[in-house]
Amino acid sequence: MSRVNRQLKILDIISKHDIDTQEELVAFLKKEGYNVTQATVSRDIKDMGILKTLASDGKHYKYAVQAAKENNATDKYLSMFKSAIVSIKFAGNLLVIKTEEASAGPAAQFIENLNFEEILGVIAGENTVFVAIDDPNHAERLKERLLNLTDTSKLY
Repeated sequence: MSRVNRQLKILDIISKHDIDTQEELVAFLKKEGYNVTQATVSRDIKDMGILKTLASDGKHYKYAVQAAKENNATDKYLSMFKSAIVSIKFAGNLLVIKTEEASAGPAAQFIENLNFEEILGVIAGENTVFVAIDDPNHAERLKERLLNLTDTSKLY
């Protein structure tokens, strides 16, 4: 699987779990089918600007996206989102977004973080994201907004 997919999966994992060590992150990635080493994860962490912060229990640490690099992080996540999207179509008040292999979860998280008012909710499978829209009349507009975030030349 590609570096982009792996990094999207890392974002997905650290958003759902309090990961304290690189070894723990490697174990999660391996459970998800990514054959990685600790050295690879270490490079990804550095490249993505991820650091350790105090976990919610106040006693342990966990990996999180570095707030000080929010603009750089946003650019990187947008770049990963662009790389993951294969197609965007709509039917009624549902947007159906096809992604590269194992990229739907992180893509869905990115979409949720956009906080677009017409989005009611987002559900991700392995390679597909379903976006529930508040009104079928807003589907085309939302599709265009998402396409504007991507390289539309590769989408159909």
